[in-house]
Amino acid sequence: MELIKSIRLKIGRVLLTNKMARKKRKVYYSNFSLIKSIGIVWDASKTEDFPWLSRFYQKMHERNIEVKILGYFPGKNLPDQYTAIRYLTCIRKNEINFFYHPVSSETSTFIRNRFDILIDINFKNLFPLQYVSSLSNAGFKVGLFESETIDNPFQLMMEIKTPVDIENYLIQIIQYLKMINSGTVKTVDKN
Repeated sequence: MELIKSIRLKIGRVLLTNKMARKKRKVYYSNFSLIKSIGIVWDASKTEDFPWLSRFYQKMHERNIEVKILGYFPGKNLPDQYTAIRYLTCIRKNEINFFYHPVSSETSTFIRNRFDILIDINFKNLFPLQYVSSLSNAGFKVGLFESETIDNPFQLMMEIKTPVDIENYLIQIIQYLKMINSGTVKTVDKN
């Protein structure tokens, strides 16, 4: 059974790499004061992290920054605290295809959305979330530094000691984004 899962995952990674090779997007970031939208990709199986995300959402909302969170929850039924929250959408196991690619309409909408910043909170490297982060049309992507990752989709990578504390991670990201003042635009072409 594990062998079959491994083969399906390898094929899923190859298909993702092929999609990434055909995709072009503009990488853009000027400074934090101009951010209007943030997309967050999150491992929703860690329910203890949700209060930190809610606080982050509230802080950004006070700055008139729209925040959308796409989580991956491996179970069939979402925990009660995740339901009826308009800024949170969760991909469930039944919304993943044979090769572990998310196939829900919410996922497609999230990927197409041109967020100013995408923050990847996928500390376990769950493939459905890697898929979303890799194909996202966000202008600037932030995630954890992974030395063994070849096709890393991030423009800013954070190297933080494990286990990663989500509150510290989000604080660090905002601090670094405030320090960057670029304004450069470049097209990413994987060909």
